[in-house]
Amino acid sequence: MHDMKQMIEQGQTVLGIELGSTRIKAVLIAENNQPIASGAFDWENQLVEGYWTYSEQAIWEGLKQAYLKLKEDVQNQYGVTLKKIGALGFSAMMHGYIALDKESNWLVPFRTWRNNRQEEAASSLTEAFNYQIPQRWTIAHLYQAILNGESHVKDIHTLTTLAGYVHEKLTGEKILGVGEASGVFPIDLETKSYQQKMVDTFEKLASDRGVVIDLRAILPEVKVAGESAGGLTEAGCLLLDPSGDLKSGSLLCPPEGDAGTGMVATNSVKVRTGNVSAGTSVFAMVVLEKELSKVYTEIDLVTTPTGNLVAMAHSNNCTSDLNAWVNLFKEFQETMGMPVDMDALYQTLYETALLGEKDGGGLLSYGYLSGEHMTHFEEGRPLFVRGTDAKFNLSNFMRTHLYSALGAMKIGMDLLLKEEQVALDEMLGHGGLFKTKGVGQSIMAAALNTPVSVMETAGEGGAWGIAVLASFMLQKSEEQTLGNFLNTHVFNKAEADTIYPDRDDVLGFEQFMTRYKQGLPIERAAVDHLK
Repeated sequence: MHDMKQMIEQGQTVLGIELGSTRIKAVLIAENNQPIASGAFDWENQLVEGYWTYSEQAIWEGLKQAYLKLKEDVQNQYGVTLKKIGALGFSAMMHGYIALDKESNWLVPFRTWRNNRQEEAASSLTEAFNYQIPQRWTIAHLYQAILNGESHVKDIHTLTTLAGYVHEKLTGEKILGVGEASGVFPIDLETKSYQQKMVDTFEKLASDRGVVIDLRAILPEVKVAGESAGGLTEAGCLLLDPSGDLKSGSLLCPPEGDAGTGMVATNSVKVRTGNVSAGTSVFAMVVLEKELSKVYTEIDLVTTPTGNLVAMAHSNNCTSDLNAWVNLFKEFQETMGMPVDMDALYQTLYETALLGEKDGGGLLSYGYLSGEHMTHFEEGRPLFVRGTDAKFNLSNFMRTHLYSALGAMKIGMDLLLKEEQVALDEMLGHGGLFKTKGVGQSIMAAALNTPVSVMETAGEGGAWGIAVLASFMLQKSEEQTLGNFLNTHVFNKAEADTIYPDRDDVLGFEQFMTRYKQGLPIERAAVDHLK
């Protein structure tokens, strides 16, 4: 306890904060890279004028509250007021669109990754670049704004993501980590910066639309893991800690997206490793040994925080509709006057799913709360449907919703694993889907026909991942790679629980996917006719 108090007082700790889609989490780690305190703040996006967004007020209030909870945790555990931090880093939900003027004011509300109104732009850029540009990428948002003739485009001084925005406000530095930057604009794997030929192509496309734009001038500078990305200013301190206790000067690592921090948090930055994050959305990532043979609109190409090529199968929807059904069971219990323990409820319902028939008994659901680019839906309508001869019981019902939560992602992963024959030794899982021991892993192993492991640190998530990246910046030796640092300084004593795919589960999931693909016109009808 004495050593820990001294470490905190001398500013030898490292802080990571991640702004996720439903929670802002802060994690403080010691010199051994293990968490010693944490704080969190729950928040939700809003649909405003057709766009999913979070307000500026919500961002800064959420950050203050998460930091305050962390500060209180430090005080309660160690009897110390947190004043000095050795290094820190910020991460956030990847992609999206924050356009700032010369005074760093928002020109339009933050447009998150969840929006699917950029199909025209994404398709046009994919064709022009011969490189897959997803709708949620920042450059797709920008080009769609140009195509829409939006007046704010001419006033853009800085174009960034949520992580980059927070980082700039706290440091004054316009920087992105390469992993996050790879979801802004395609990255040149040699220079670790934006692809110059594609920059030229984009500027020509914009010019043809009457818009003169200097893309490199408005986009943040790109840095790789291990590089310094500025220092915490006095103004930045007050944005986090209005009490004035927090002192300036802490070094910051390059800000990353939740994809990059997920790779770090699961030790999945080397080739042939992969990880899958399953929560509000679900995305599976595989570090590639070589480039893919062709462009797939279902597969995004991003990078690790060190700039290695990663293939990503991303689905906008995962557990949101599943959680809504669990809450319906919660409401039933409350109506019956029974006490509700949400952890026990989730565990019971999830474990019941494993008792269901391997294909879900003929039931079908689409948990599309928002649009789903993987299956070409610009909007979502959560939907449950069954045939008259389907075997409708609780275990099949729950298995079907767990299958459906991974259905869109599986379409993309099948292209990687079956068509491209990408080598993958195992997947590391993290996120809310894996909270109930064994269930999410079993379903994911069946979906990917690959062993799925969950580490004991998986629950710390991206906030811990960005803290580790900040620690790497402080501790790395001159020739040390991020992969070696993770193996020797972070995961050297980590334990993992691994579940191997069950053959019958794999076959059952494939049968479900046949039904899932055949039923997509039903979802289309719901989107078209249920307003």
